[in-house]
Amino acid sequence: MAQYLLRRLNLFLATSFVLFIVLFIVTSHFPVEKSFALTGLHSPNAQQLEQIEADYSLNDGQFSQFISYLQQRLSGNLGISATSQRPVIDELASVLPASFELAAVAAMLALTMGIPLGVLASLSRHKITQHTIMAITLTGYSIPVFWLGLTLSLWFGVQLGWLPISGQLNLLYEIEPITGFVLIDTLLSDSPYSTSAFIDALLHIILPAITLAVLPFTVVVRITQAAIISIMDQTYIKAAEARGLHTSRVVLRHALPNALIPVLKNLGLMLGSFASYAMVVEVIFAWPGVGAWLVSGIYQRDYTVIQGGVLAVALIIIFISIMIEVLHTAINPLSRKELYASN
Repeated sequence: MAQYLLRRLNLFLATSFVLFIVLFIVTSHFPVEKSFALTGLHSPNAQQLEQIEADYSLNDGQFSQFISYLQQRLSGNLGISATSQRPVIDELASVLPASFELAAVAAMLALTMGIPLGVLASLSRHKITQHTIMAITLTGYSIPVFWLGLTLSLWFGVQLGWLPISGQLNLLYEIEPITGFVLIDTLLSDSPYSTSAFIDALLHIILPAITLAVLPFTVVVRITQAAIISIMDQTYIKAAEARGLHTSRVVLRHALPNALIPVLKNLGLMLGSFASYAMVVEVIFAWPGVGAWLVSGIYQRDYTVIQGGVLAVALIIIFISIMIEVLHTAINPLSRKELYASN
């Protein structure tokens, strides 16, 4: 197992190295001065320009420039935002928690609603129930996320007025950031209005979380249904039923834990699509996360923000994908068998 983890670590490092190479090449082709693309300083004075040339080895060859670029980025120097004149690393740290919070709530919704529906679709003997669930999943999978987000905003935010359609928290609540996650910070706050602030934050996250959860929800339902149908035909399931165990107990204790293994694997494969959907959702609902921040940087041609946002999103996707693969290998008996056989 230690050798397997070492190989996964080497894979992460190799993939990250390729990512830095791609970003370095793209940065060289931005339609601006290279010093501005690297640092965000539009009109540096002579001393600043000399420092930039020394930091990034601009007077040397491409290989030396890449090594210097790599050293600067790995040290946390992502440059300065040309728009706000703040360090990109500080802006990135301020928007990452909001994206993680939205993604976590959306994933929780997708799993808590998708797994029971997948089990129901696989065990139900009524064709109407099966066809209804499959129609819901196919419809959800085919609906464009931007149309769904705008429609939910129009219905529940504008026409009915039930839910807020933008932002993360009402500006009337002054909640001191502690963890960066608003739902947690409102609970930890000493403010006398912390409960009201928590409810308000919960209302703000409902529409973007539902919009973002639709795609993984449909995938979870379909994968769970296929996995349960396949597992219920296995010999050990039939043996459990022959011993007189109730179907619900057989499903919950034997079938469902094994059905979650392919669900986990497929969720890891769709992280890239999930991240791109999250960017669209954040823009629609003005959610202050990495996606909205990155799109704003693209519109404003803030090249350091673009580099920092792409780098952060790509590294997070690579890291989580590898962690899901490691977890899948650890809990899947067949994968463990192949792993030990290869060693």
